[in-house]
Amino acid sequence: MTVTSAYIHIPFCVRICTYCDFNKYFIDKQPVDDYLDTLIQEMQVKNNRELKTMYVGGGTPTALNIVQLERLLKAINQTFKISGEFSFEANPDELTFEKVNLLKRYGVNRISMGVQTFKPELLKILGRTHTSEDIYAAVDNARKVEIKSISLDLMYHLPNQSLEDFKESIDLALEIDIDHLSSYGLILEPKTQFYNMYRKGHLKLPNEDLGAHMYQHLMKRIEHSSFNQYEISNFSKQGHESIHNKVYWLNEEYYGFGAGASGYVDGVRYTNLNPVNHYINAMKNNKKPILTQNKPTVKERMEEEMFLGLRMNKGVNIERFNKKFDVPLNKIFGQAITYLIHRGLLKKEDQYIAMTKRGKVIGNEVFEAFLLN
Repeated sequence: MTVTSAYIHIPFCVRICTYCDFNKYFIDKQPVDDYLDTLIQEMQVKNNRELKTMYVGGGTPTALNIVQLERLLKAINQTFKISGEFSFEANPDELTFEKVNLLKRYGVNRISMGVQTFKPELLKILGRTHTSEDIYAAVDNARKVEIKSISLDLMYHLPNQSLEDFKESIDLALEIDIDHLSSYGLILEPKTQFYNMYRKGHLKLPNEDLGAHMYQHLMKRIEHSSFNQYEISNFSKQGHESIHNKVYWLNEEYYGFGAGASGYVDGVRYTNLNPVNHYINAMKNNKKPILTQNKPTVKERMEEEMFLGLRMNKGVNIERFNKKFDVPLNKIFGQAITYLIHRGLLKKEDQYIAMTKRGKVIGNEVFEAFLLN
């Protein structure tokens, strides 16, 4: 199978958020230029240069200064021909007109902004550096240079966040001239500031029921907007679904470049070395910068097909599964599917098995039913 998608990881941030467990480092005093050298070197060893999607994430890619940012963009353009979606993650306060104009000039056509909330008190708790005014200014800058697709991220189930707080953030996001919205419930991850605060009794989270109510309100509110839900956590106007993220949900292969990045090539899932210096040193010594690699068994691939595919509103395509694994879906998962349909958590429509609204609220319970013994 030819790989036609790539993810690039920029692990630097101007500030470390209290909830984030991604591979990231405070940018001050980091070997950013050496990192870019290494990243560019890693990109150039791949065989296929014709890509349909490219996603640059982090960390925060817009934490790079204008010279570093142009160097990265130039290298991407020289190494790959991107025929489709070219996405870039950004913080609202870093998306200056100069930077967004540069992104546009080098072919970026989709920007994903980490907004999380419009409420100042919650932004402070999350350790975010932007204000609500920065959000409006960033969207305005992106529109001025005619970025084709603009996405915002929102979070819910946050400390001190009420249902009204979340409702207000959704309404404000939908009032802005954007094309896509992603929304995720807070998960307390080890090694984050939030996790340490929680263990010491310094952090109080809303109860699980409130988190479920927030998610249910989100789905209901979207129904009365110009957006459609197309995945558990993703909503878009027509023609603005994330093509790159569908690569993950359809369990297709992709390159992963950079410290801590993951990829899936030739049936092998791999994760690159981190921290940054380990990644740089491996490449300097002409070694592959890989920390782990694993070839999933057919059984594991079938499980992944269900976990990932069921995230999408359309669900898992039965015919596609049958062809991919040369075995009927019903033979492998028929019992689980029947059980979940009976409970009102799954539904069968045409050639698809999909989650119901109730199923989405308790998605993990649905996914667990597809673990093969």
